[in-house]
Amino acid sequence: MAGTARLTPDVDALVRASTGADVIADTEVVQRLWSGYGEIVRCDLRGATVSTVIVKHVRWPDDPQHPRGWSTDRSHQRKVQSYRVETAWYEHGAERCGEHSRVPAHIASASYPNGVAIVLEDLDAAGFAGRRQRVCESELDACIQWLAVFHATHLGVAPEGLWPTGTYWHLDTRPDEFAAMHDGPLKRKAGRLDQQLRASRFQTVVHGDAKLANFCFSADGARVAAVDFQYVGGGCGMRDVAYFIGSCLDAEQCEQQAPGLLDRYFERLRAEIATTGRDVGSDALEAEWRDLYSVAWADFARFLEGWSPGHWKLHGYSDQRVAEALARS
Repeated sequence: MAGTARLTPDVDALVRASTGADVIADTEVVQRLWSGYGEIVRCDLRGATVSTVIVKHVRWPDDPQHPRGWSTDRSHQRKVQSYRVETAWYEHGAERCGEHSRVPAHIASASYPNGVAIVLEDLDAAGFAGRRQRVCESELDACIQWLAVFHATHLGVAPEGLWPTGTYWHLDTRPDEFAAMHDGPLKRKAGRLDQQLRASRFQTVVHGDAKLANFCFSADGARVAAVDFQYVGGGCGMRDVAYFIGSCLDAEQCEQQAPGLLDRYFERLRAEIATTGRDVGSDALEAEWRDLYSVAWADFARFLEGWSPGHWKLHGYSDQRVAEALARS
């Protein structure tokens, strides 16, 4: 833990009013937000119906400090919008998620001149206290199943109030990183790759930052919940799937495990769609999205090559997927 936190009077009042707490007895910082934009705080409550809540307490910094040097006004405005989108998601979108695409319940939220505050269910108290840096096969499967259910639930849902195109790395929002890329086939075809993903006949809502660190596990690792919806928005489900696989597997593991993970993803996606009774053309959906898996991988590799050349995720398996996507573009 990162120590105690002091909530502003407005946020303190928001927590107490929304939970019925007599007092916030204690606070602890669970995590500092990226680039100095505030913190995630656990609040111990007295006199409320729940003993703890989580507050995402966001404050616009006077002097943003990006750890990799990308501290620009464009970067700041993107982050400001991301927290507004996340607030909108919890207020109006999270309620669509059920037990198999679990997210923290929204309790309250508010916007202020210098930031936002979102009061959420404490997932640790709800049985999702596990965090992982490495995962076994069953834990990988739990995350893939979550993504499949989430995408099936939101298939065809318009991303109202969210990012029109989800993910934090999509081309329109990353001109600085694009400009920093070395000239080459990936840079020259970046627009074409982005357009292929946008032109997908089957669109859903994507998490937008579905890395391992944003999944919370049950004690046995069989169930997961997801957090951090700053970049939730419209898109092809492969944007999340390719990014997730790359977030927790090295090149050799990707080579060995990615085919099976994709199979299980599509099996669960089909099953979830079937439960809705919708005739969306599951065969066509799977064929299209499988073809776009390498495209989604190449799209993220494009971002990494500009943002952090030499990043550990730019490995042999990634190179293969990029070459495959470029050959088809």
